[in-house]
Amino acid sequence: MVLGTQRRATTAEALREFRRHGVERVCGYPVDPPYDLGTGTRGYWTRAEVEQQKEVIESQGMEMDMVALPFLGSTLIDNESRPAIMLGTAERERDIEDVQKMIEVCAAAGVGTIKYNMSLLGVLSTNDVAGRGGTTLRQFRAADLDYSLPDTIAGTVDPDTFWERIDYFVSQVAPVADQYRVKLACHPQDPGTPPGGYRGVKENVLSVPGGKGLFTFLKLHRSKYHGLNLCCGTLAEMLWNPGKEIYPIARELFRTKRVFNLHLRNIKGRRNDWIETWPDEGDVDHAEIINIAADEGYDGAVDPDHVPETDADPGRRQAYAHGYGYILGIIDGAEHRAARRRAGR
Repeated sequence: MVLGTQRRATTAEALREFRRHGVERVCGYPVDPPYDLGTGTRGYWTRAEVEQQKEVIESQGMEMDMVALPFLGSTLIDNESRPAIMLGTAERERDIEDVQKMIEVCAAAGVGTIKYNMSLLGVLSTNDVAGRGGTTLRQFRAADLDYSLPDTIAGTVDPDTFWERIDYFVSQVAPVADQYRVKLACHPQDPGTPPGGYRGVKENVLSVPGGKGLFTFLKLHRSKYHGLNLCCGTLAEMLWNPGKEIYPIARELFRTKRVFNLHLRNIKGRRNDWIETWPDEGDVDHAEIINIAADEGYDGAVDPDHVPETDADPGRRQAYAHGYGYILGIIDGAEHRAARRRAGR
């Protein structure tokens, strides 16, 4: 395992900051394609655009092992610039074709992983609460959601319809990923929907209790290139007792060998009622997660995720520095544990 980051860096100095803190792998964000559905303008990256981003990152001594798609983000569907795949409309054929082309381009540029989301509701929060040292923490309480808001532009979406749209996308892109040997890493939905659903979405199917939706997702296409950007915080949000339930689920997911990137985020609470915390003070023992990952042979990047904010830390640079050091420490601990086991101590 190595330290990674999904932060977008727009300057050489920002990249040097990553490297100073021990980052080895960086998620890249190639320039957005000049997409315009009305005029048929190109909606996918060229090889040169991906290679340019890769060269900038590698010039600072790090690896760009993964890129994020320019659409299919963790976005409210009403605000998504290219919503057709998640809406199931006819325009999804062009968007899927563009993803297929970007898989091919990444293979040619030497980038082995693409991350994406399958989101309708985006990232839901209800309140901010005070954390240590004057920081602000994200809270989600299902009881505090504004249930007067209208349905999203997707209208009413039952679980079967949601799965049909996800399955259709996977069925079209996973064979291309197999062909070009590029891993596709899907992030779970954040958070799970409350009983009865929200804004027309009856259930966020990738974030159901017990993590069952993630295993269903992996079964859609049995390929070593179809997998997950596993977020420990989002997995914890699915559970009624995260501090006990998460470890066997995480182990089973790592055993599939289809976890391609790992996000460390922590919470206090349980499904439908939780607060995001600093990684060292939540209900989930991240050191145990990393030990499990090491036991199961995970050798990818581990990224800090959703760090707390404060006015005293513009851009959350201090908070991410804390996250980088925290992850390096627990990876080091896992390596020492493995060494002691090999030595029979």
